[in-house]
Amino acid sequence: MGVSVTPAELPNGWADGELPTNVRLGRGCRILGVDSFKRFFSEHEVGLSIGDGSLADGVKFAVGPKGRILIGKNSYLNDCILLAEEEIEIGNHVVIGWNTTIADSDFHPLSPAARILDAIALSPANEGRARPETVRRPVSIADDVFIGPACTILKGVSIGAGAFIEPGSVITSNVPANAHMLGNPASIVAVFE
Repeated sequence: MGVSVTPAELPNGWADGELPTNVRLGRGCRILGVDSFKRFFSEHEVGLSIGDGSLADGVKFAVGPKGRILIGKNSYLNDCILLAEEEIEIGNHVVIGWNTTIADSDFHPLSPAARILDAIALSPANEGRARPETVRRPVSIADDVFIGPACTILKGVSIGAGAFIEPGSVITSNVPANAHMLGNPASIVAVFE
């Protein structure tokens, strides 16, 4: 359960520490969660931007050095994970439920030989080896989208305005505006007028 905090009680918008210098928050925006920036390594001048009136309650921003996240106004993100190696863009008036993961990369190579090289590069005995490149494609979520709890949104996906994603759905391809999505992989069950 989140802590009840007013914007006036959060001089920098985050209840649990000093914001990274490349985070920009709009008026009345709040971030709650001690682990929000534990894996935030963006080197962009603006690595995270959140619009006026938005709330990120328990959100984990796992952003690589070349990644960034842009979130619009009056959006509510609840206890989800945003994994960005390139870019995740979320529009205005978007709701994202708990245990949802949005990722713009596989974060590991797909071939077995490259996965072994990646594991070695990440190990304490890496001896300066660089990680192999991975596929990255931006994720875009338009305005007025509802994403239920425990969903997964994969790299390269674009979700159209007004879409409704049912809980537990896995989004592997683009979603048209006003589509009602369900399943793994998700498919259209209705289109709202």
